[in-house]
Amino acid sequence: MNPPLGLEEAQARLLALAPVLPSETVRTDSALGRYLAADIRAARTQPAADLSAMDGYALAPGAGPWTLVGESRAGAPFPGALAPGQCARISTGAIVPEGADRVLLQEDAARDAQTVTATEIPPPGRHIRTRGFDFREGDVLLTKGTRMTPGRLALALAAGHGQLAVTRRARVAVMDSGDELASDPSACLPHQIPASNAAMIAAMLADLGCEVTRIGPVPDDHAALAAALAQAEGADILITSGGASVGDHDLIKPALAAWGAETAFWRIAIKPGKPLLVATKGAQVILGLPGNPVSSFVTAFLFAAPLVRKAMGDPDPLPRAITMLAGEVLPAIGPRREFLRAVSATQDGAGEVRLAGSQDSSALSALAAADCLIDRAAHAEAVPAGAPVRVFLLRNG
Repeated sequence: MNPPLGLEEAQARLLALAPVLPSETVRTDSALGRYLAADIRAARTQPAADLSAMDGYALAPGAGPWTLVGESRAGAPFPGALAPGQCARISTGAIVPEGADRVLLQEDAARDAQTVTATEIPPPGRHIRTRGFDFREGDVLLTKGTRMTPGRLALALAAGHGQLAVTRRARVAVMDSGDELASDPSACLPHQIPASNAAMIAAMLADLGCEVTRIGPVPDDHAALAAALAQAEGADILITSGGASVGDHDLIKPALAAWGAETAFWRIAIKPGKPLLVATKGAQVILGLPGNPVSSFVTAFLFAAPLVRKAMGDPDPLPRAITMLAGEVLPAIGPRREFLRAVSATQDGAGEVRLAGSQDSSALSALAAADCLIDRAAHAEAVPAGAPVRVFLLRNG
């Protein structure tokens, strides 16, 4: 039996298998959370003309006073050009009239009938947003693989794009299995536990914008597993939870083999989450997660979410670690790299982390309280309070 893979090697091998999804064209205002399938170039210049940045008066060059000859409003520009000694009332966002080279703030102006004077004359160019200062036609504004956020969506619309080419949403099937799982948490017998892993994983992935279908819970039975796997035929990615270890009733590996899937690798050298399984069936990728809920969560965070992001077009899908300070003594670590559930806080202006509670792989109360994972190397010695530690914040994206 091959030794367990290290985390980074396992992640790299999994991401290399990610399905390549086609692109589709969607309305820009519905592209939130989608990944661009092509660069976006500006189809127009922004702003398209010199605009006023403030309310006041557009001034022709000179020391004043100026004769007020009209107004430029947003959407209704001043018709014509200003001659020397003239000015126009102007509002924020309005086109600066031809012949004006600065804007006098309303609060710095004095007006008597049609005559305007300045308590302080602004220098040339003051309070003017020059044409193209934001972007110009042809500029590359967003590159392929960029995820659309509200600000990027606004940028694409401002650049003249009513539609965008984005990667199709990944179709993900999530299945949990085990004789002990009860589908109704309010009717759980003493020998059962409520099925929660599939719902937990589906919720994590739904934040990524993919299409998630849940299957199960499925009993530890070859026929039942075969029927459940048949439901996942159309998925780009199948994620299972439970049954991937070495017990007599861990049937996922033989069920996948009978279904026609080929194992790519099995077991990784982390805690929790050692019995992780990766397989393929054609272009479909199968990710078998452990059944213990914390193990399932940690491996979904480190493997399932990056796999979905990669399939949907993210060029940098892995979670990013930050450095924080240990808020308490952290224990020495055994032979496997360990991810401790923790809670972050700010102390004296610096971020620190403390253990969320029990680190048992079935302890959901500690997982629910955690907002980060402390990444501890294999065979690491105990860490004193105040020492820097590597941390993954538990959020997607």
